[in-house]
Amino acid sequence: MSDWKSWIGLGVAVLIALAAVVVVVAITSVAARLTARRESWARALILRARLPYRLLLVVVAGWIAVHFTLPKAAPLGTVDHGFLIATIAAGTWLVAALVNFGLGLATGRYRTDVADNKRARRVQTQIAIVRRLASVVIVIVGIASVLLTFPGVQAVGTSVLASAGVVSIVAGLAAQSTLANVFAGIQLAFSDAIRVDDVVIVEKEWGRIEEITLTYVVVHIWDDRRLVLPSTHFTNTPFENWTRHSSELLGSVEFDLDWQASPSQMRDRLDLILAETPLWDGRTGVLQVTDAVGGFVRIRVLVSAIDAPTLFDLRCHVREQLVQWLHETDVAALPRTRIQSMENPPRARASSVPVTTGQIGLFTGTPEAEERASHFTGTVPVVDPDGS
Repeated sequence: MSDWKSWIGLGVAVLIALAAVVVVVAITSVAARLTARRESWARALILRARLPYRLLLVVVAGWIAVHFTLPKAAPLGTVDHGFLIATIAAGTWLVAALVNFGLGLATGRYRTDVADNKRARRVQTQIAIVRRLASVVIVIVGIASVLLTFPGVQAVGTSVLASAGVVSIVAGLAAQSTLANVFAGIQLAFSDAIRVDDVVIVEKEWGRIEEITLTYVVVHIWDDRRLVLPSTHFTNTPFENWTRHSSELLGSVEFDLDWQASPSQMRDRLDLILAETPLWDGRTGVLQVTDAVGGFVRIRVLVSAIDAPTLFDLRCHVREQLVQWLHETDVAALPRTRIQSMENPPRARASSVPVTTGQIGLFTGTPEAEERASHFTGTVPVVDPDGS
């Protein structure tokens, strides 16, 4: 055995270890590929776990080879410590990959591309949160395991555990907003308030829930923008969820028409339009006169569809078809404004009866006043200064 504890023996042992790793990897790869031909999950497992699995084999095989063949002059303790850290890191990566594979396999069992996908969206949302939580926990455990390999950190860890109450209070105050978002994200996932692919109205924007993380939610707006909101926004601020219980929705189309419009004929035309389009789900198709003031007759059409995008298209289709039908068959029903014009309106005739106000003034109403008025309205004499 002493002949192996040399640099030459170390090199030979490392080569043997690598050859053993190649053989093990080849055997497991062949078995995995044969399984992948029959099972689809095997391909996903190969893609996720191939690299961390091979890295872990290389580290462990190299550690064994180096440990038994490293020359005595070399610092064996330091080398073993380095390989231990590498093994913990590779093992953490492999465990995280396996957990993600298992949760991804569970997610694949619930499809969201079907009509009734409420349960599938709820499960996928919860699994997404669990996956992120599991990844965070695995990474934290891995880092803690690496730190605990150092003797000094072990002593510090003992004192930290003794003062865990104070540390938790300080950490909670320092990361209050972050922890609030984390707990809000967990609450959203398991309270079923929102799910991935839910249709919501938030911040006066219409969109779908695209992603739910531990700290924020991504909303895919209808015009391909992304609205990123903290998780606490959905627990503290009211919002609309159009697919909370089901995706079916009702929508209205309104017209302001002339009084000559015929609601019965429009109702018959609506029935034909709905019967010919696949956008309508057959639940609701109603035409009603909801108002008739101000010179217009307001007609409301109420229709239903399987989800919000289909409802929007259905409303546009019904509106377009009815407008075209009005132009083609019932022009008199189109809205118009009436103006009454009067040419040369008759004037009021003058009254022949004298108007008496009944008031007594300075020059009217009494004989003295009328005599006084005659002095002002009579002939004014002209006096000749020469006497002629």
